[in-house]
Amino acid sequence: MAGFSQDSNRSWAEIDLAALERNLFKIRAALPRNIHYVAVVKADAYGHGIAQTATRLMHSGVDMFAVANVQEGESLREIGSGWPILVLSALLPEEDPYLFHHNLIPTVSTIREIERYNQKALERNKNLSVHLKIDTGMGRLGVWHESVDSVLDALEKASSLELSGVYTHFSSAPSDPEFTEMQRNRFINALYAIGKRFDLSKCMIHADNSASLKSFDKSNPFTAVRIGLLQFGAPPYPDSLFAKIKTEPVLSFHSKIALVKSLPEGCPISYGRLTTLTRPSVIAVLSAGYADGIPMEFTNRGQVLISGKRCQVLGRVTMDQLIVDVTDLETLSKEGDLATFIGHQGGDDITIAEFCDWANSIPWECFCSISSRVTRVYKTYRE
Repeated sequence: MAGFSQDSNRSWAEIDLAALERNLFKIRAALPRNIHYVAVVKADAYGHGIAQTATRLMHSGVDMFAVANVQEGESLREIGSGWPILVLSALLPEEDPYLFHHNLIPTVSTIREIERYNQKALERNKNLSVHLKIDTGMGRLGVWHESVDSVLDALEKASSLELSGVYTHFSSAPSDPEFTEMQRNRFINALYAIGKRFDLSKCMIHADNSASLKSFDKSNPFTAVRIGLLQFGAPPYPDSLFAKIKTEPVLSFHSKIALVKSLPEGCPISYGRLTTLTRPSVIAVLSAGYADGIPMEFTNRGQVLISGKRCQVLGRVTMDQLIVDVTDLETLSKEGDLATFIGHQGGDDITIAEFCDWANSIPWECFCSISSRVTRVYKTYRE
């Protein structure tokens, strides 16, 4: 739109790249020196913007990136060529050529995938690096841990595939440490079987992410961790190794007041009349709704910072707008005033944890749900 400036944004997310870099250094400092840092940047870096965040992560010294699919891998490869990129999801057959075009590392779970990738590599007279995933109880990708030998047979026959990594994924790390420990032991047992047939010293071995990371000692064969939300400042599981690291929030989420008006006692608010004013009130209509990433569950539950004070959401969240009660603010609200959904304003903060509690959701979903209609504004300076 001609003449449309950044100051005219109706809703925006501010991404502090300097905080991202500081978080990475803090996480690095908590890891043993031999542990590789795999930066997970799938889903547009959890809504933070893959181009800008991956560039800063590259400059900050990550060892590998992980993405969900080949399209994300292609975008990341356009940013830099010096980092290995692991594709965490299964590929569709028509996506196989992109592995070679963009030098990506696929995850293998089945004999069919191994044979397919090997044939593609033979046709190109190239070798292809792969990571083998072990299903230890997630029930999604990976070869079932008790059936690993059949896949190893296929890998040994695949002359153009190089096993460069082995990993698993924990299903219930924040909620069920007993099951997580069983998964960990299943994975270690599978590694023993793999180690009899492949040189694991040449492989990256990873099982833990931000939530599940427990400890590293000489008995653990792990050589890498996958770091996703933690690098963006979302707190991990309390029993995680990283729970004591004070990472900084990287993303804050803001909007503006579009309209202020007074309404009488007894006036119904928004679709479905789910709330009715119990007093004469001043309400503010915010220029953000569920199309921007404000969950419907915020209806009559969520809070917003305006003038540094918490204001209650009134009625149902709509597609493009949100209504809040500003009656008790010391200063009269006006059109254009700042409204903060996540972040600091005045003397208060709304954390991603609070936002998720009102949304009855998790940080992964809430970050990813902040839509492309919300402008990303990047702070790039180093403090």
